[in-house]
Amino acid sequence: MRADHDPDVRCIVLTGAGRAFCAGLDLQAQMAGPKGGLGNLGGGEATFSGEFDLRTAPPVVLHNLDTPTICALNGGSAGYGLDLALGCDIRIAVDTAKLNPGFAKRGILPESGGTWLLPRMVGYAKAAEIAFTGRTLTAAEALELGLVNHVVGADEFVNRTTALANEIAANAPLAVRAIKRMMRAAETETFEQNVHHVFLQLLPLLRTTDFTEGVRAFMEKRDPEFQGR
Repeated sequence: MRADHDPDVRCIVLTGAGRAFCAGLDLQAQMAGPKGGLGNLGGGEATFSGEFDLRTAPPVVLHNLDTPTICALNGGSAGYGLDLALGCDIRIAVDTAKLNPGFAKRGILPESGGTWLLPRMVGYAKAAEIAFTGRTLTAAEALELGLVNHVVGADEFVNRTTALANEIAANAPLAVRAIKRMMRAAETETFEQNVHHVFLQLLPLLRTTDFTEGVRAFMEKRDPEFQGR
């Protein structure tokens, strides 16, 4: 959330700290944990206490960010980690990465956005096959399905990710944020509603310094220098 409110942050990149991007829920920790939370997974019936408040859950926070997000899949992504990757705007995967939607094989379902995100990305029928079988996907298969934007070798992974983030960051940040908001809003709006919504977003942008700079740079045939104002 701090990054989303920082005017100096124009693109957020999520990646893993080790060999994998995210291995998903730690089942051993859950088995050993106390009752409550996600339930008593150690035996018997699952128990729940208190109320769920998902407003600050990572997938919800990620979905509501206005700042563009890139998921740099530096390795395997499973379960919750896969949902987190799908929640980003753009995904770049190293060619050895694997995507494991194995929820059905563990007796659970994608609890962090996967049931909403996956059908919108690949269509219902393909999403159903992926989710129902829990079959692990290679990076190449994910690219063919449209789950990732690019697949690159390990030697160029960091540079390609950085270059894409810099390309996004070079554009007018207020405009990019508005574009992202309107694309997300379009998921639940009719065409007419979205066009009207976009027009209301356009009016304040026309009064920004960045709009003036963008037009002036175009006329002067130079790269613009946007300030986010």
